[in-house]
Amino acid sequence: MPYHAHIYTHKFDGENMQTLYDHDAPKKPTNLSLNSDLLKKTKALNINLSATLEQALRAKLAEREAAKWTKKNKRAIQAYNNFVEENGCFADEYRQF
Repeated sequence: MPYHAHIYTHKFDGENMQTLYDHDAPKKPTNLSLNSDLLKKTKALNINLSATLEQALRAKLAEREAAKWTKKNKRAIQAYNNFVEENGCFADEYRQF
């Protein structure tokens, strides 16, 4: 089975796992332009705009970082997939599935 990058809130810099951003950084007031009907309906449902936007931005950041990592490591991933295709995975004979 080929290796595929997954989306995490951390990234590996070659030596250590690092968070994608500083979780403890202070909040910063920001002005946004939103669809007025969308805003009205989310407010009517008491949807927390700040929390929702932070969640969406975290997901987008993780997605972009994963894509960047995958592109950077494309040759190594392909070499690993080729090796596994030719030789199987380590300890395949012991797997129970």
